[in-house]
Amino acid sequence: MAILDSVRHLGATVAGILHTRLELAAVEIEEELHRFSSLLLWSLTALFCACCAVVLLVVFLIAVFWDSYRLTLISVLIAAFGLSAAGIAWWVRKQFSLKPGLLSHSLQELEKDSLTLRRQDSTVTPPITPSGTETSSGQ
Repeated sequence: MAILDSVRHLGATVAGILHTRLELAAVEIEEELHRFSSLLLWSLTALFCACCAVVLLVVFLIAVFWDSYRLTLISVLIAAFGLSAAGIAWWVRKQFSLKPGLLSHSLQELEKDSLTLRRQDSTVTPPITPSGTETSSGQ
């Protein structure tokens, strides 16, 4: 009976560990999807700003040969959209370079579990016989 209880307890422990790790993995995947969608939206905004800068550059080049006061406004708009696109693109690139690996927290927790189990296995000593020598299971 004690062996069956131990096996049931071990099974419950393993199931609990797996449940916790899968919950952590699910949370990490949700966070990554949220982060990715946010970066995608900002990337599209940067693309829109870059397109506006190109359109305004074309208008600017056409206006160069026109009267004199339109140039200032068009050049300011080109600079504003161009700087916005460059700034957002820099920020998005920085966010991608700073992100941790996919499921890195789950992998760290599994590594901790593995180390804990190894430590527990190494603390178990073989039984000592009445003569004072250790016995191994292979003898």
